[in-house]
Amino acid sequence: MWWKLSVLCIFVVLFFGYATATFDTLREYVDARANLEFTEKIYGSPDIRREYDFIVIGAGSAGAVLANRLSEVSRWKVLLLEAGYAETYLHKVPLISSTFMSTATNWGYLGEPLETACLGMTNRRCSFPRGKVLGGSSVINAMMYVRGNRHDFDRWEALGNYNWSYNDVLPYFRKSEIVNLDGSEDYEYHGHRGEMSVQYNQHKTTILDAYQKGAIQSGYVELDYNGASQMGTSRIQTTTKNGQRHSTASAFLKPIAKKRPNLHIVAGARVTKILIDPFKRIAFGCVFLRNNKFHRVYATREVILSASVFNSPQLLMLSGIGPSDHLREINVTCIQNLPVGKKMYDHMLYVGPSILLNTTKQSGNLQNLRSEDFMNYTRGQGPLTIIAGVEAVTFTKSPVSEDPPDYPDTELLFMSGTMGSDEGAGLARGANIDIRVYNALFKRLENPDIDAVAIAILQLRARSSGYVKLWNDNPFYWPRIFPGYFTYQEDVDTIIHGLQEAIRIVKSPAMQALGAKLDETPVPGCEMYKFATYNYWDCAIRTIALPLFHAMGTCRMGPVGDPNAVVDPELRVHGVRRLRVADISVVPGPISGHTNAAAIMIGEKAADMIKSDWLSGKFYRLNINRFLE
Repeated sequence: MWWKLSVLCIFVVLFFGYATATFDTLREYVDARANLEFTEKIYGSPDIRREYDFIVIGAGSAGAVLANRLSEVSRWKVLLLEAGYAETYLHKVPLISSTFMSTATNWGYLGEPLETACLGMTNRRCSFPRGKVLGGSSVINAMMYVRGNRHDFDRWEALGNYNWSYNDVLPYFRKSEIVNLDGSEDYEYHGHRGEMSVQYNQHKTTILDAYQKGAIQSGYVELDYNGASQMGTSRIQTTTKNGQRHSTASAFLKPIAKKRPNLHIVAGARVTKILIDPFKRIAFGCVFLRNNKFHRVYATREVILSASVFNSPQLLMLSGIGPSDHLREINVTCIQNLPVGKKMYDHMLYVGPSILLNTTKQSGNLQNLRSEDFMNYTRGQGPLTIIAGVEAVTFTKSPVSEDPPDYPDTELLFMSGTMGSDEGAGLARGANIDIRVYNALFKRLENPDIDAVAIAILQLRARSSGYVKLWNDNPFYWPRIFPGYFTYQEDVDTIIHGLQEAIRIVKSPAMQALGAKLDETPVPGCEMYKFATYNYWDCAIRTIALPLFHAMGTCRMGPVGDPNAVVDPELRVHGVRRLRVADISVVPGPISGHTNAAAIMIGEKAADMIKSDWLSGKFYRLNINRFLE
């Protein structure tokens, strides 16, 4: 406990100065701790063997679950490889989560410049944060636990993905979860004995009560959106435990790391290639770089790729699995021609406009924190336990949608602050927002005497999609990300509908009691349009809407014969034996939720499928020497 208090004392001393300088200091602390020595104190220092039964590449939301479940079989030797290192204590502080998008625990990917979206980002390039750390993006995301809609998964099965209906996946959502929602949850839809803690924020502002009342006054029912129905409003459910972030590393890896000698967790391991016999098309190991030395390790049963939406397709293509024409362009011999990276789905988030209130020091401006708030945090209480300032969520459906009535296409996120609440040091910086845009819209909201909040609008099922390619065959180059946002106007229109619903809640009696009104400061580049007109909103959304952690679908799942599929419904790569992909890249379409919950579910289901195959005795272990002759 003493070191926790020491860190918080430093935080307190710095915080009451200049927030941006404070966060730069915190980033330096986090980056300094992102090393092998710190990690091995927590997870041990295994001697790397030549052979393992299973090699799991990537220790993110799915990979951490897989490593845990597979190593339950004590006779199986499991190797988990992760390019990053361990999370620090500061990663666990929910309120400052967006700060870690600008640290070494984020891969730091940027998309290619766009003409249709991200116009207010530096060089028109969207930011794509992905966790480079044990626990993956569950260590740097906003901790919102939103599974998706039952229709999402039923559609997966309708596409030929057997055993992926809602009724099939619900047990896996429940398996990993231990819920504590003050008794307000739909009991039968939640897990009560799992590893991943799900709870409400352990603090709520007075403004939250006004928002929730306003949503109910606007016709929304209060419910458990991960229960029987998604259409309504609720406090946000979070992957936190006792008011602190509960990442998949904390839930699934740390408790077992030194208790299971058959599980080797190797951090700082940058995988560069999957070893595949080009004639037999069998995966039998991988190559990785660690401490400036290349290593080869071999899998006698399977290689499982859980490197997520960008790194999984990158490694497949570097290993000869992908579109043959593109592999030819980058000088990689094609072993299996598959549409790797051809589709990428995502959610776009429009944060704004800011909502001004007549209250004083009730919002989430970080300068409103008091010294006792830091001590309260050590007890799992107080405003530092609010995840990225998000307190509530409301699901709505646009009138033009032809989907079933209980299938929302828009999500409203109530934030008890704005992008100016941390002087631009968190979300604004992490999202690559141009400093001129930030100064015009948010600079004056840094003032702690101005109470301002926001309702962010998240589109759930865009028609537009992007794709991922590689620059060349160098594994240390970033993948090229072509987002494709707002190619279809109806995607913008859906967000505009969600914005109109948010404005309707702002005009409710409960919010008007706080003097709520929209900040009409024009978005830079949109000054020629009258505020709040259709053309203005279209311009504003294309300028400052941003992606976060929800890219998916680059290694799409589908049955044999599906020309868009990379893996089959058992997550086995088509045409290549003993190789699976198990992460959010396999989803066959956008989901009406946040991707962390779905990734954990995929890890759970993949582990059961793998166990079913190998415990049945119908497969045999490889003799690795035959592949090395």
